[in-house]
Formats: sequence, C-alpha cells, structure tokens
Amino acid sequence: MPWSSLLKPSSLGYFVLLASTGKEGLELLDQQAPQMVLLDIEMPDISGLDVLKEIRKRRMDLPVVMITAYGSVDRAVQAMKEGAYDFITKPFELDHICLVVRNALERERLQREVEILSHELDERYRLVVGKSVKMNEAMDVAKKAASTKSTVLLLGESGTGKELFARAIHNWSERRDKPFVVINCVGLSRELLESELFGHEKGSFTGAHELKRGKLELAHGGTVFLDEIGDISPEVQTKLLRFLQEREFERLGGTKLIRVDVRIIAATNRDLEGAVKEGRFREDLYHRLNVIPLVLPPLRERKEDLPPLASCFMQRFSKEAKKNFTEMTKEAVEKLVAYDWPGNVRELANVIERAVVLGQGPQLSLHDLPRNIVSATSASLRDGLSYHEAIDDYRREMILKTLAQTQGNRAAAAKILGLQRTYLSRLIKVLQID
Repeated sequence: MPWSSLLKPSSLGYFVLLASTGKEGLELLDQQAPQMVLLDIEMPDISGLDVLKEIRKRRMDLPVVMITAYGSVDRAVQAMKEGAYDFITKPFELDHICLVVRNALERERLQREVEILSHELDERYRLVVGKSVKMNEAMDVAKKAASTKSTVLLLGESGTGKELFARAIHNWSERRDKPFVVINCVGLSRELLESELFGHEKGSFTGAHELKRGKLELAHGGTVFLDEIGDISPEVQTKLLRFLQEREFERLGGTKLIRVDVRIIAATNRDLEGAVKEGRFREDLYHRLNVIPLVLPPLRERKEDLPPLASCFMQRFSKEAKKNFTEMTKEAVEKLVAYDWPGNVRELANVIERAVVLGQGPQLSLHDLPRNIVSATSASLRDGLSYHEAIDDYRREMILKTLAQTQGNRAAAAKILGLQRTYLSRLIKVLQID
C-alpha cells in the first residue's frame, strides 16, 4: 500500500490532494495553493530535491515535509538544508505523521498571522510619517534613539500618537523581535500599578491569591512603554527610580531581586518640569526619564500632514467597514485643514471613521463631516484681514489656546510651541495677549 493512501480526509480531517509525479504536484501547487506539502524524495520523473527547490522558488514560506526511506537519511538532511520543514522515514506510524502535519500547519498559520500583523503595523507606522518639518525632526530623533538602549521621554498633547511613536522606536530597534509591553499609569491605584510593574507574591495583599509576574519581568529583552508617566504616585516614583538605576526589583511581598533587560519609553501630556518645581514629581526620576526627550507636535502645527493622514484613515476604515471610499473632495480637505483639531490625530481618526461608516462613498465630501468641522474657518480668512493682521491673529489664537491648555504655564506653552520662553513672553507682550 502506498503511503499516500493513508492520508484520507476522513481519517485526519484535512482535505488532501494527491499527485503521482513531481510535475503533477507542481501543477497542483499553482492551481490549488495548498497549506503544506508531503513530498517523497524518490519520484518517478523528477527528484524530490529538485521539486523542493522549485517549490521554494514559488512559495518560499510553504512548509514541506520530506518522505524518505531509512537508507536515505543523508538525502533528507540535504533537503533540510534546502529549506524543508521536516522529514519522515519509511515505514512510519500514522500517529507520527499526524503530529508532523499538525505542527507544520500550525507553523504555517502562525506565519500568516505574523504577516497580517506586520501589515497592520506597517499601516499604523504610516501615521507617524509626515511632511512637516517638526514631524520629520521628531522622526529623525526617534530613529537615532532606536539604535540605543537610552530611555526616551515622549512629550505632547493627548492624541498626538505617542504610543505609535513608541511602537515605531521598538520596531526600528534590535529588540523588535522581543515583547513590546504597554503599561497605562493613569487610573490605577498605587497597589495595582506596582503589581502591574513588578508583580506580586501570593498573599502579598488582599486578593493576591497566586504569584504574578510583573510586566517588567514579562518584557525581558524587549521594550516597556509607560504611558501617562506624570500620573504615578510618589511611592511608585521611588520604586521606579530604583529600577532605572539598578535594573532590578522585587515583587510585592517578595525578597528575591529580579534583574531584567528592558528598554524604557515613557510618555506624558503633563508639564513634568512644572511638576518637579511644585514637588509633585521627583527631580531625580525626571532626569532618569528625560535622557532623550522627544516633543510630538500637535496636529494644528503640521497642517500639511492632514491630507495624507486623513486619506490613510479613510482607506483603513473603508476597508474595515467594507465601503468603497476612494477619495476626498477638495472642499472636504480644505475644511479638515482649516479645523484646529484639539484632539489631534485621535480626533481626526474618529471624524474620518464616522464619515466612512455613515457615508455612502465613493467620495468623502462635506456632507459626511460633522457640523463643527464644516463651520471651521482658517484664521487667515476671517473678517477680511490684511496679510500681516491675519498672521498676528493666527499667532494670537495659537498662543491663547496653548496657554489655556497649560493652565497659563508659559514654560510648558513655550515647549509645546517650540519657542524659547523669553521669545514667547515677548510675543505675548507684542500681541497684547491678556
């Protein structure tokens, strides 16, 4: 009985294609696109090794398991060098071949998932690319930082894409194949945040029914992204400072020192310098985090990036909603550019998603945008102002909004605007801003 007769769909639960020659097998490969191949080394027309080489030219990622007689193990080893996934010697047990097939198909499934996730990540990384000078400067710093182990502090308003930048830095680094772990520091009690970071021993506090490894431990070799770092309590600040100094910690309730190798990227939309001056944030921790500071510009300061960003979101949400949006009208783009986007990239994504879900396509037009976007007017177009009056009006409006955002803190406002504090103070006086 030929070994191929053992592989019935009813016995293994797989749909099986049979080919009696190498040429026939290659034709089936092109016609049916199988998920794996069981290939005999001894073929009536073409050598199994030659068939394997041809398969590798057509489907580099396809798992191929070689079937060989006991005396041809050396040829099977050669097949492994040519890219075969595994080999099985005849005669073999059905349970053995079932296990090999199952493992090969699982590997193929995982490869497909990785490809899909990689594609999704590539799509997301497109959102951190921009044409504006400020965004390109931020990208240059991020790429240089990625090749180091230094701690990065991402600063900027909510919705500017700090987590996307952190993921991009991780993806550009040598740690890209290791874990990227996100810890949101806001909204958690001190005990829960400590447990998230460092883990806990069984019985260390009420509800700790078993040992838990912290995310710093789980991320060994990779990157930890500490989002909203400005919101952590003084107690956690002290423990985090010790970790950054020594790169070791103890689980809650434990006494054993655990040493890990992780890259720290922190982010906040708060004024950490102001918090240091007010005694709400440890100065030594701030300096440990602020090794490579990176300020992400708000969307209103990089208006030239709006059209490609909006188009990117439109394509993504159109695909997810199974719609046929292909372009935006000129009027819609003009209104998107005129709006100031206090919620930044996150708000833009929400607006475009709403427009795609509720609209018909294929064009995204003014009718698809919310009323506050449609009524937006660029400062340079208001009230028939002259060129210089419009420029001053726009600068006044931008400074007022930034001061409101920072609760009147000029140092924080200057940092967000990318200006020297003395120059900002002079502008406030010249523009007669109260």
